[in-house]
Amino acid sequence: MTGSSTPAIKTVLHPVSDLARAKAVYAALLGIPPQADSPYYVGFEAGGQHIGLVPGGGPQGMTSPVAYWHVPDIEAKLAELTAAGATVKEAAHDVGGGRLVATVTDLDGNVLGLLQDQ
Repeated sequence: MTGSSTPAIKTVLHPVSDLARAKAVYAALLGIPPQADSPYYVGFEAGGQHIGLVPGGGPQGMTSPVAYWHVPDIEAKLAELTAAGATVKEAAHDVGGGRLVATVTDLDGNVLGLLQDQ
């Protein structure tokens, strides 16, 4: 292990089939309007967490929610996870603004997200 702890899940992305209807439901749940609102992504900031809505599961083909753990060094954490038996599903890549994301699957096929802000 690298000795660096992963503090918390701060981002959860949800695949949705109807973005407009899902946006209304999450706005009602959270009691706030979205901070990011586009045809390909809607994001809410609530209680120190980011909740994202991804129409159709996005290009990564999400079929269930994915929790993203914020890490200081995404490549080091990927190496640590694969050494422990996880499999890289989506390699680290920039999604804009220097933000890197990646996903791995654990031994049971559960998807774990990693996110690094630069």
